[in-house]
Amino acid sequence: MEYIELNNGIKIPALGYGLFMVDPLKSEEYVTQAIETGYRLIDTAQVYNNEAGAGNAVKKSGIKREEFFIVSKIWHTNAGYDNALKSIEISLKKLQTDYIDLMLIHMPYNDYYSIYMALETAYKNGIVKSIGISNFDTGRYIDIAYHSEIKPVINQVETHVFNQQKKLQKAMQEYGTEIMAWAPFAEGKNDFFNNSILKSIGEKYNKTAAQTALRFLIQSGIIVIPKTIHIDRMKENFNVFDFNIDEQDMQLIKNMDTEKAVIGDFSDIEYNKYVLNIKL
Repeated sequence: MEYIELNNGIKIPALGYGLFMVDPLKSEEYVTQAIETGYRLIDTAQVYNNEAGAGNAVKKSGIKREEFFIVSKIWHTNAGYDNALKSIEISLKKLQTDYIDLMLIHMPYNDYYSIYMALETAYKNGIVKSIGISNFDTGRYIDIAYHSEIKPVINQVETHVFNQQKKLQKAMQEYGTEIMAWAPFAEGKNDFFNNSILKSIGEKYNKTAAQTALRFLIQSGIIVIPKTIHIDRMKENFNVFDFNIDEQDMQLIKNMDTEKAVIGDFSDIEYNKYVLNIKL
């Protein structure tokens, strides 16, 4: 495993297991399989409704809590300083832990400043070890980073070979905020797994297109949290630390960037309405 040091000095695994859209009733089983594969970074969220399953798997693993890096996120319906703090306590209980390694604002909606103030309080009280944001575009990121006392360590955004977030990364350098990539496979869109560039480069290193894409992001300093419910894919995704992509091939993949979202287009009115209507 490789690690990235956050702006507060804490190290996070470069690869984790994502729980977006994982059935809450199956989440304990899948997280257990991920742990057995070697994953220690587990990414969940209040709105996923699978924090409890993740917590059960970690608790039953027999592995020391400090070996895990658990990430969760506050949903926009828990906005408000007091509500946000209460939601963190609920997440702690579901996860069966005394602290959460990283807590994020899930969406840049509602009164997210009050949520961030609650995160700062939780950080000072030690029940959250790192704080950050998710799905914040460049303008909103700069706004909250500029005005906050404790700078976000992470901005979790849609990031993959087709949308490499170069402009956002540049903006985040001033405050030392790292990118965590959700949907690093672009959810298979644009015929991702059969992409000729990724497959050709992968063959050179005896790797799949998926492994090549993950390795590209990790070498670019991006944390990745691919989601799968298949044990063979879990193992395949985890097996990306025994090779390095050379600079020429890295450039070929960099050239694939369209600078456009293919999943969550926050400039689209209907997409925003859809997300806003998702309730806990």
